[in-house]
Amino acid sequence: MNKAGPGPPPYAGGPAYSTYVPPPAAPPSYSQAVGGVPPSSPFIPPTQSIHGGPTIVTTVVPVGPQATHMICPYCQAEVDTATRTEPGLIAYLSGIVIAILGCWLGCCLIPCCIPECMDVHHSCPNCKAYLGRYRR
Repeated sequence: MNKAGPGPPPYAGGPAYSTYVPPPAAPPSYSQAVGGVPPSSPFIPPTQSIHGGPTIVTTVVPVGPQATHMICPYCQAEVDTATRTEPGLIAYLSGIVIAILGCWLGCCLIPCCIPECMDVHHSCPNCKAYLGRYRR
C-alpha cells in the first residue's frame, strides 16, 4: 500500500508501476489565444499636463434655437454664438406633403419661411469656427 505523502497520488486503476501524469494546464484566455495584449488597469488620466502649462478642460455646451453663451473650443474666447437658420428636414417633409395634397403652386414653400421649421447653425463670431446645429 502507498502511504499518503508528499508525492503524487498513484494512478487510479492502473498497475502499480505506472507514473503520475499531471492534468494539462488551463486553456489560454481569449486575448492570449488571439495574440492580444492583456488588459492593464483602468485608464487613469494624467494629473499633470505634458507641457507644464495650465490644463484646459472643455465641456460640450448644448446649442439651442437662440445664440448660446459659451467658450469657443477653438480660440478659447468667451462668446455668444453667431446663428444662421436654414430649412431643416421638417420644412422639406411638410413642403412635400403640402405639394402632394394639391397646393403645389408656391404654397409648398411656406414651411421654408416658418422659423419653427428651420435648423439653427451656430458658429464662433471670433474665429468663425462651426460649433454645432440645433435640429428641429
